[in-house]
Amino acid sequence: MNMHWLEWRKGDGAGIAIMTAAALLLPLAISDRFYLNLLFLVMLYAGLASAWNLLGGYAGQFSLGHTAFFGIGAYSSTLLYTMAGINPWLGMLAGMAISVLLAFLISYPVFRLRGVFFAMSTIAVGETVRIVLLWLRRKADIPYGITIDYQPGFGRMIFAEPRSYALLAGCFMLLVCAVVYALTRSRVGYYLRAVRDNEEAAQASGIDLRRYKLIAFLVSAAFTSVGGTLMAQYVLYIEPATVFATSISIDLALMTILGGVGTLLGPVLGAVIALPLQEFLRDWLGNAGAGAHLVVYGALLIVIVMLLPQGVIGAWSARRARKVAVKEAASDA
Repeated sequence: MNMHWLEWRKGDGAGIAIMTAAALLLPLAISDRFYLNLLFLVMLYAGLASAWNLLGGYAGQFSLGHTAFFGIGAYSSTLLYTMAGINPWLGMLAGMAISVLLAFLISYPVFRLRGVFFAMSTIAVGETVRIVLLWLRRKADIPYGITIDYQPGFGRMIFAEPRSYALLAGCFMLLVCAVVYALTRSRVGYYLRAVRDNEEAAQASGIDLRRYKLIAFLVSAAFTSVGGTLMAQYVLYIEPATVFATSISIDLALMTILGGVGTLLGPVLGAVIALPLQEFLRDWLGNAGAGAHLVVYGALLIVIVMLLPQGVIGAWSARRARKVAVKEAASDA
């Protein structure tokens, strides 16, 4: 079925229903705090990875600087709340606006680069934002670490029940996936794939390269900033070393690659695989020495990526294509 502006494919309805039910019902079905915490992280990072995938997967702009937008979201809402009494919902919108502005400003120089040079430039942007924050901290007398007072209330985005955070993260994941779905199943999505596959051919076809890259970049930055606010309100503490860590950008890229780059469900599956794996390894190998779980985690991810170079979704699609080819060959014979 081809709608006026949105391509609707067979199975989309079932996929949307399953994801919505999982996001809204799992937090209500789980009572253990450990698993609710894990569920919050999985759905938060599924949304963040989906936002990254719009730029890195569909547009082919492999960014490793999304930590800048994540940190901006965390600091914007936290500073406005702790210093001016502005509730985090409005602070979240402020963080989105700042992140979109930053993405717009840096798009001019970074979009002139490709491949590894683009990735390196985005890393530099993330580190620059962190260094600027450290410099401003001294000028404005901002403490290195900022603690958010625990005062539960919806207006303060602080909840006494862990399942409320999981529900909030589920709504965030659904919103990001819905926007990415709408963009990638429309004309914008086809243009982004054309840019990713061959920029010269796309430009020769009349596609405005910068315009469609910029759309992906701005939407991706805005949602990453929202994720930073949600994480800050969950842990109730932020500092530059955690919210501006390059490892955040790497994790988003890794989860997307693991699940399937340039696919709708890939980032979600990547988060479902990577985060529980990391948490359970930390629990099992916590007494084996500092960083032991990370060594095993890294080794397992390398093995998975080697066995499934196209990601889980890519491998599944290739398997289905082989089955169809075998059936067609058998019917022809």
